[in-house]
Amino acid sequence: MVFDDFSGPVLGVAEKLLGKRLVTRIGGETTSVVICEVEAYGGADDPASHAFSGPGRRNRTMFSKAGTLYVYRSYGVHWCANVVTGPEGRGEAVLLRGGRPEWGSETMIARRGRDDHLCDGPGKLTQALGVDGGHDGLALSAGRKVWLEETAEGPPESMRTPRVGISRATERLWRFVAVGVGYRSPHGTNRGAL
Repeated sequence: MVFDDFSGPVLGVAEKLLGKRLVTRIGGETTSVVICEVEAYGGADDPASHAFSGPGRRNRTMFSKAGTLYVYRSYGVHWCANVVTGPEGRGEAVLLRGGRPEWGSETMIARRGRDDHLCDGPGKLTQALGVDGGHDGLALSAGRKVWLEETAEGPPESMRTPRVGISRATERLWRFVAVGVGYRSPHGTNRGAL
């Protein structure tokens, strides 16, 4: 069943995304992961968010309607994928940080050029799934290039920690991680407690 409940407060949507299946159909290949790690970014109220200073050329997609894929390049190297949430114009999104490979592992290995650490970080995740800047602004809906589905597993036990790799609003526990699953960023606060 397709997951399409992207509206609502960014923290609530972030937690709901854990345990969902992220599917891509790109270049004739279908791949998927079960999402294990995400971070919420709260728009104008969040100094760590791309949307903090308002809309611009780079972050325009972040102000789109809920359920839009916001893809940007981090440090000019890695593509990062986010799910836009909340009302259009608010600039709230959830960064997809890590996932457990499910379908198309061989394709993911070929895309990454290695068979370990396939999806345990936002840049690795997008590379394994074939997501890049050309997918920025896509609506997340079934049968297209990128979409989300429910899984039979249901929501995992999760915990909240500070976000990784930011210098502002570091005290906010806006990173959500599935407990005991693995496939999360290999660095970051409280990783030993997971």
